[in-house]
Amino acid sequence: MSSTLAKIAEIEAEMARTQKNKATAHHLGLLKARLAKLRRELITPKGGGGGGPGEGFDVAKTAYEFTTLTTVPGVIRYKGAKIQLLDLPGIIEGAKDGKGRGRQVIAVARTCNLILIVLDVLKPLGHKKIIENELEGFGIRLNSKPPNIGFKKKDKGGINLTATCPQSELDAETVKSILAEYKIHNADVTLRSDATADDLIDVVEGNRVYIPCIYVLNKIDQISIEELDIIYKVPHCVPISAHHRWNFDDLLEKIWDYLKLVRIYTKPKGQLPDYTSPVVLPFSRTTVEDFCMKIHKNLIKEFKYALVWGLSVKHNPQKVGKDHTLEDEDVIQIVKK
Repeated sequence: MSSTLAKIAEIEAEMARTQKNKATAHHLGLLKARLAKLRRELITPKGGGGGGPGEGFDVAKTAYEFTTLTTVPGVIRYKGAKIQLLDLPGIIEGAKDGKGRGRQVIAVARTCNLILIVLDVLKPLGHKKIIENELEGFGIRLNSKPPNIGFKKKDKGGINLTATCPQSELDAETVKSILAEYKIHNADVTLRSDATADDLIDVVEGNRVYIPCIYVLNKIDQISIEELDIIYKVPHCVPISAHHRWNFDDLLEKIWDYLKLVRIYTKPKGQLPDYTSPVVLPFSRTTVEDFCMKIHKNLIKEFKYALVWGLSVKHNPQKVGKDHTLEDEDVIQIVKK
């Protein structure tokens, strides 16, 4: 692992020395690709178990072990939904490279639906930048969406690059060079937005996670009203005072908004809906089939149709199939075969 870290440090130093302009974009793209490959070596075990002790890093296994051993779990109930909180140890500069058990902490963060970064309101920017850099180096992308890039490997035909809009950084030469670093010489690449070398590398790596994040700025009891007004305008931030328990309601509402949870109420045949214990689904998986799988995997095998009341249907109730998309606070009754 030390040799990998040395190579990473060498590339980072060269990138810091290189001026960023059109003439150096190609060279910087290559350096970024090499850096991403080296960082992957720190995260992923080498194939076939060939890596020595410490050379590979199993994210899923380590996240599970570290969660069960060192995090402090808690559950809050908000708007009928139970939300589990994990209080992770703080991370320091160099955490992505293993300092202070940092990689174990960040491995847990990769499995979360939402990250809260708690900062001292008196010195937030320096700490914010350090934490973001550590998470970024471990493949976590905060408050962003996957790059709008189509990428498909093929057996022959070389690199076929298509751009549907003007590109300020990537050209055919840079794209081919980055892909060559991954020993990819035949692929179709479609750039549907003004993409960067980092965007292309993220798509090729394929192991990035895109997680919403809220910056919780603590100790607002130590700043002025004018400063507080400025902080309120900063995107993704919620100011609080943990000591005085100020603004916790705003924080809870922000957490709810960022999680985008969907509550579905069940209605047994001949009975009133149960509004006390909703089935909570993530916003990306809200079909009737997703609902059935959340209840029990065998329920979909017995599924005939469902009756749904709520915003997702035109009339109440409406008979729907398993592919119907549910909306927040819909009521559902499953009819079995």
